[in-house]
Amino acid sequence: MSPFVKSILATPTFHRFLYYFIRIYSGTFRFRIENEARWRQLTDKGTPVLLCAWHQQFFSAIRPFKRYAKYHPALMISRSRDGVIVAAVARQTGWKTVRGSSSRGGKPALRSMIRHLERSNLAGHILDGPTGPMGVVKAGAIRLAHAAQATIVPFSVSASKALYFNSWDRFMLPLPFSRVTLRFGDPIRFASTNDPEAFEQQRVRLETMMEPCLITGR
Repeated sequence: MSPFVKSILATPTFHRFLYYFIRIYSGTFRFRIENEARWRQLTDKGTPVLLCAWHQQFFSAIRPFKRYAKYHPALMISRSRDGVIVAAVARQTGWKTVRGSSSRGGKPALRSMIRHLERSNLAGHILDGPTGPMGVVKAGAIRLAHAAQATIVPFSVSASKALYFNSWDRFMLPLPFSRVTLRFGDPIRFASTNDPEAFEQQRVRLETMMEPCLITGR
């Protein structure tokens, strides 16, 4: 990629254009949102909630997640070049962004996410991002939930018609005018533990819950 193109992609003007393009594009989707009321009741009553999804499916949530901006939620995004663009779009949607990942800046980012989740009672987390492996739950979601005493709410996205990119996560892009369903799972609370074996059991349990939501065969 040329330096000129890189400079364009880094500008606030491009970020605003991209955000509104996504809004217009995803405005063609016929959205259906399932099982939302239960976790919103928890948040409204002061219970911290961590919404968790696979990296493959986050695009479809950008437009509907604007409705949660009133909670001042937070989302951890990597420090990569692509992360700069994703973070800018997320901020346009009303989400605070915390930059870091398991490979770069993970510990300070996790501490910042804990503080924010304790204040706002809502945050999002990509379970296998930003680089995979696909369908493997990283430990960060469990650590964050433990530290903030948060309830994890898994969510998934399906679309009647979609493209699947040849990327590590088989990134899903619903086609215009397709039926897109966001399904929130039942809330789950993991007891805090210092036992590595118990921690791994919790991680595997969440991964097992989320596996049926992952689209791998297209």
